[in-house]
Amino acid sequence: MKHINEMKLTTLCFLVKDDKVLLAMKKRGFGAGKWNGVGGKVETGESVLEAMVREAEEEIGVKIDCQPPPRKAGRGLLHFFFENKPDCSQECHVFVADKWQGEPTETEEMKPKWFPINSLPFEKMWIDDLLWLPKVLEGQSLEAEFFFNSDGSALLSHSIKLLKAS
Repeated sequence: MKHINEMKLTTLCFLVKDDKVLLAMKKRGFGAGKWNGVGGKVETGESVLEAMVREAEEEIGVKIDCQPPPRKAGRGLLHFFFENKPDCSQECHVFVADKWQGEPTETEEMKPKWFPINSLPFEKMWIDDLLWLPKVLEGQSLEAEFFFNSDGSALLSHSIKLLKAS
């Protein structure tokens, strides 16, 4: 298994307003055909926060307002492992943002859509999302590990630790 320090560093950001959350349909690449937050890899020399802002702008055309910084889900740590695919392992920092500039717009990579928070399309999302995303959207902090089969279609095991508010 890949050591946590060697994992790809990634971000996920969920825009919320009123009782809705913005999800985006991934149109190509890893996770294509699934609804998810916006985000991606942290580039060399970039902070996690800078990567989250850049990815949101690239994927749906919005500029996340970082003053004050968006709420981070706990210390923002989700660890994803894929059976026999150590290069796909990720340490993902999750954010919830309620302030941004611009309107979410479809790009070559993502098609954004608002969903009621209490009616998310879990059947068209990553299989683990049902276990942690509602908690994050309710304001809970957590750290979690998810172990998938090689193509991500089955969750082999997981652990979720709820954190105390700091």
